[in-house]
Amino acid sequence: MQMKTLARKKFWLLAVLAVVLVVGGTWKWSQPEASNEALQAVLPAIAAKIDQPIQPIPTQLDLDPAKVELGDRLFHDPQLSSDNTVSCATCHNLKKGGTDRLPVSLGMKNEAGQLNSPTVFNSGFNSSQFWDGRADTLEDQIEGPIQAEAEMASSWPDIVSKLKRSPDYVAQFQAIYRDGVNPENIKNAIATFERSLITPNSRFDRFLQGNLAAITIEEKQGYEHFKAYGCIACHQGVNVGGNMFHSLGLFGDYFEDRGNITKADYGRYNVTGEERDRYVFKVPSLRNVMLTSPYFHDGAVKTLAEAIQLMGKYQLGRELSEEDTDLILQFLVSLTGEYQGKSL
Repeated sequence: MQMKTLARKKFWLLAVLAVVLVVGGTWKWSQPEASNEALQAVLPAIAAKIDQPIQPIPTQLDLDPAKVELGDRLFHDPQLSSDNTVSCATCHNLKKGGTDRLPVSLGMKNEAGQLNSPTVFNSGFNSSQFWDGRADTLEDQIEGPIQAEAEMASSWPDIVSKLKRSPDYVAQFQAIYRDGVNPENIKNAIATFERSLITPNSRFDRFLQGNLAAITIEEKQGYEHFKAYGCIACHQGVNVGGNMFHSLGLFGDYFEDRGNITKADYGRYNVTGEERDRYVFKVPSLRNVMLTSPYFHDGAVKTLAEAIQLMGKYQLGRELSEEDTDLILQFLVSLTGEYQGKSL
């Protein structure tokens, strides 16, 4: 269906171009030269909207504002943890790019987890959740940290009991959900809030929407390198990633080179038990990637420049020059968007 839609768009673009050529030839003697120049200036913008493998983030979504408000409150409430010290926002801080900027997240009593915390921004566009994709939806994802001993170590009966002690919470839930405070409604509210965490209007999005001056010449060159090297094969779509799985280390053994392999490094194998899924992970989104260091599932890579070069080495079998690395990095800078109308 998507291919058919793209084909129709290309057909109409060609039709428009044909009309322009015919009209331009027919009206050559009567149309002012300035009009032709203005028309020619518009056509590249039309083409830019159609042919790019990355799509802009929508500026708004149709979400229930009451659920978003309740989910926001729950997302930041440490009562969801057993000792009332850890909230969802602890590992997904909206002031830190939706992450905690630690190699691996810390749960209760500062107990270290095994994986780097992915950003919660734009997570609603992911095809699945977690590095290993074990949760299909944001609602399913919430179950993991709530019950994990190294994270919030809580249970739904305890959480429901705590929230029901608050008349404000009880009234807020009853105004939205007929059955009030229960695990499903808690998860629905938090997930709805998380879906609202979109970051549209990046400079690259504005470029995709036809403003060819929204990004610099260097950023355009970086985007062309990003495509030419093959990065675009895995990092595309609205979220510039987040919609497929891939093994880490196609052209080299990342894990042997890094050393100290753990069960968390097995990735999707831990979900499926299939040998082909060992060291396979969900491709991360590159939206706002300048704000989400350190990188990779293990948080072992401190800088974005190093991450780009390691991806070239292990995923593309290429050694990227410093110049090309810098240009790609500059393109990635243009992916930083806005949250609630303010630049991140």
